[in-house]
Amino acid sequence: MTETGDQQAQLDRAVQMFVEATPPVGAPIEEWRAGFEAMAAQFEIAADADIQEIDAAGVPGKTVRAPGAREDRVILHFHSGGYVQGSSLSYRNFAYRLSAATGATVVVPDYRLAPEHPFPAPVEDAQTVYAWALKTWEPAQIVISGDSAGGGLAMATLLALRDSGQPMPAAAFAISPLLDLAGESPSMQSNDGKDPLIDQNMVVEMGKVYIGDIDPHEHPYCSALWGKHHDLPPLLLLASNSEVLRDDSVRLAESVKAAGGSAELSLPDGMVHIWTLFPFLEQAAASLEVIGGFVKRHLG
Repeated sequence: MTETGDQQAQLDRAVQMFVEATPPVGAPIEEWRAGFEAMAAQFEIAADADIQEIDAAGVPGKTVRAPGAREDRVILHFHSGGYVQGSSLSYRNFAYRLSAATGATVVVPDYRLAPEHPFPAPVEDAQTVYAWALKTWEPAQIVISGDSAGGGLAMATLLALRDSGQPMPAAAFAISPLLDLAGESPSMQSNDGKDPLIDQNMVVEMGKVYIGDIDPHEHPYCSALWGKHHDLPPLLLLASNSEVLRDDSVRLAESVKAAGGSAELSLPDGMVHIWTLFPFLEQAAASLEVIGGFVKRHLG
């Protein structure tokens, strides 16, 4: 098999794992959660991973360190899962690779999930975790991040911290962030059919589980694209050029720059949603290298 053919085979493998893990829209939440955990359980945990349970002022989670990672640098990473699934357990492999790429300690909080705990519970938990982190680390030693819904939560948390006058972290990044629960990005249509996993209906319907009848246009803490984007720390936004969520990142980057801020974009071609979760994808390693460079520049 050619190198290109091998890469396509690995991408097909990731897509198939996602498809097998994802029940139809409307299936019981328990099926969504079980499928995601079973998928992530296939990712091996390195023997030299230092994984500790934490209690971040009432929010449980895990710290994950790769060998050589510094304890005076921390990334608060909010996991994916549409606000209804995912966990620090399922993110051990990713957090280890993120720690190795950045040289930082990674904290993965188990923020509360819908439908048991709808909006604004995850945003409240994220702010609690940040306040907890400030007791150990200076703001200049902290990066906030997330992927998919966790990326949306990371960006919403930045808005909430700014609006409440809290000191901002050194930087933030998001991978395939879900930033508009109204599902109005142009790529929802232009990439419809190219994205094998997500479509506008899934974004809107899963969003309703989280926010109910709330209008996302009026609540930027659940839909960060509809907020004001001034006075944010430097951002790195990554999305696949072919996923329906691509323009969530493009639109946020444009808005941040228009407000005088810094926002870098990385849009690799042909990747599956949150491709960095899959350790066997070459682009996952390449994107983590990009993230590592960004984090090291801003944490010194």
